[in-house]
Amino acid sequence: MSHALQALRAIVLRELLKFARQYGRLVSALVRPLLWLAVFAAGFRNVFGVAINEPYDTYIPYDVYIAPGLVGMVLLFNGMQSSLAMVYDREMGLMRLLLTAPLPRWWILFAKLTATAVLSLAQAAAFVLVAWALGTTLPVIGPNTPMVLAAAVSSALMLGALGLLLSVHIKQLENFAGTMNFVIFPMYFMSTALYPLWKLEESGAAWVYQIARFNPFTHAVEWMRFALYDKDPGMSPFIVLGTLALCFFLAAWGYDPQRGFGQLTKRGG
Repeated sequence: MSHALQALRAIVLRELLKFARQYGRLVSALVRPLLWLAVFAAGFRNVFGVAINEPYDTYIPYDVYIAPGLVGMVLLFNGMQSSLAMVYDREMGLMRLLLTAPLPRWWILFAKLTATAVLSLAQAAAFVLVAWALGTTLPVIGPNTPMVLAAAVSSALMLGALGLLLSVHIKQLENFAGTMNFVIFPMYFMSTALYPLWKLEESGAAWVYQIARFNPFTHAVEWMRFALYDKDPGMSPFIVLGTLALCFFLAAWGYDPQRGFGQLTKRGG
């Protein structure tokens, strides 16, 4: 157990130190959601209007509504970027050395997932602070704080596990951009990050509404949104945790060269 915890600590510290040297990474992670918050939220404020709908007890401006979705955007993009790092490490041979450590492969992958979640949460916290400075305040501190943390941590782990799973199938760095376009943008735009489900249903976009209903990212955002206001998130926690378990299991299976569909040893991983 001590050896396993030492490996976990080493992998997390490696990712944190690498991130600390990449100043532009934090800036790029914040620019995208802040543009939505400072520009698009201001422009669409009167288009979307305000509404009283769960979990809100009063009318809210649009920037308050999309803030949890923008936190989800930070978690989503960092989770996907972790798959890029995995592909890069595999091409450079670092993953081969790491996976030959005298520890179960699933534990090594869990350590990588933990490191991804820690970085995602750090970037999300930075976004919340900058959003607060811009005038968009989220009720993070209070009796609801444990539920907010549980929702944020679970969402970060789920999206990191999805990134792990994608890294099994992305063979080369050149294929990364195309694959991400088929994952990040559909997951984000076909969710409740930017507009509520009732808006989709009301507008007649039935197929988008149905996709958003079953999109795991929708439930990650809704869990965080409901947790902020100390309301019951319904089935969202179960869907997020179930997706996390499934993605991690499939990723661990894919990184097993004997059983996995990835067969990494055949491609030098």
